[in-house]
Amino acid sequence: MEDLPEPLLADILRRITRASDLNSLSLVSKQLYTFEGEHRDAIYIGCGLNPATEALTSLLSRFSNLSKVEINYSGWTPSHGEQFNEHCLSVLSSQCPLLSDLTLSFCSNIQDASMAYLARCTKLRCLKLISAPAISWCGLSLVAVVCKHLSVLHLVDCIAVSVDGWLAYLGRHGSLEELVVKDCKEISQYDLLKFGPGWQKLQKFEFEINGNYWMPMSIDPSYVPGYPYSYEICCENLKHLRLAHIITEPEIGLRFLLGKCKALETLRLEYVIGLDESEMIALFQRCSNLKSISLWLMPLHCHSVNHGFQFRTPLTNGSLEALALSCPMLEVVELTFTFCDPDWPTEIGFTQKGILTLMQSCPIRSLVLNGASIFYNSGMKGLSSCQFLQTLEIVDCMSLTDAGLDFVIQAPRLSNLTLRKCNNVTDNGIAALACSGKLESLTVIGCRQISQEGVHGAAKSVRYSADTESHDSLKGMKVQCPGD
Repeated sequence: MEDLPEPLLADILRRITRASDLNSLSLVSKQLYTFEGEHRDAIYIGCGLNPATEALTSLLSRFSNLSKVEINYSGWTPSHGEQFNEHCLSVLSSQCPLLSDLTLSFCSNIQDASMAYLARCTKLRCLKLISAPAISWCGLSLVAVVCKHLSVLHLVDCIAVSVDGWLAYLGRHGSLEELVVKDCKEISQYDLLKFGPGWQKLQKFEFEINGNYWMPMSIDPSYVPGYPYSYEICCENLKHLRLAHIITEPEIGLRFLLGKCKALETLRLEYVIGLDESEMIALFQRCSNLKSISLWLMPLHCHSVNHGFQFRTPLTNGSLEALALSCPMLEVVELTFTFCDPDWPTEIGFTQKGILTLMQSCPIRSLVLNGASIFYNSGMKGLSSCQFLQTLEIVDCMSLTDAGLDFVIQAPRLSNLTLRKCNNVTDNGIAALACSGKLESLTVIGCRQISQEGVHGAAKSVRYSADTESHDSLKGMKVQCPGD
């Protein structure tokens, strides 16, 4: 091993991605130990450093060319010793001159003043702060000023951060291309409007509120009742947009994004209250590059010209038709319906026919249907003729039976199937999948009539659980209907 040429060693290291494997490899010889230390560019550090400052100093002295560092103190207890603190951040910033990507998770001892140390990281492009309770707008203001080349900023569960100063500064002088704000209770959707000209450069944006988001929130300061208005904000370069758990009426707030985006490739709207169908149709008609869409919907009191007020999800087949006609590159579709009573199919604004029309009009390779009580075995028969469908996930669908599986397995390219809480599918239906020999992977979760023995051999890779696992679509939701 000592005689291996350096190019060959470099090639070996490039092919090994797991940190545990790299650590084991470095023990083979002194040459590999030294070479791996010099060429490691990413490292993950948990809460096992003790004492933290000294241990970190020793660790970083070995890895001199790190560009990506993640510090995660999730699950920390006093028995682990001292937490990652400002002294540790000082060591990190001084010993990692190539640092471009930094994630600090659950580092509760990091204070505002500590952010000044990031000025040493002249190559820093990406900063992610997750559950940093001691960081406020003061710390973010330091980041905005000293990190001249910051292009990615994530703020998750930063409960003390408001937008005083720093966001407007980044909007005028910064170069952010990606901004993610989740569960920061001091930041409202209206506060984010202060980003101003920064929206022009932004390519990815996410905003999410969890918990009791039905409570009244701050009001858009520019809103004047009875007078139409719009935000003079440009966001034509935005390619990836995710809005989750926000109310868009009567004020507009982040709703302006739906009226001005033209370059969207990925759109995720998760329980956005106040969606207007005509507005959504206009959006789809502008976004011809859209490749992925995820809609999480629940029934609300909606006004219809022909039927008056109805209790249903806010979008109808009109939206699906606009997608089918205007988005020829659409490949990934997720439709989630929550709090829709299977006994009242009219609570879902879409129909089975509308979904099939979309599937047969676009080159969709991945489809998720969650809570789609309107989708029956005949719908699965329709999916069997979808030429591009490779991945299908069906969640909480009581109307799906073994006959539906017999149909869908005929889809020419289907290779990955997931069934969750489909209680009318049995081992007999799974046996038909096994006979076809088509599936690369099969996942079965919480389907009461499917046994572990029944899924054996049904695909090259099988995952099975009899227990019902929680699904992300209920994240942040109160377990009651909005009309209750």
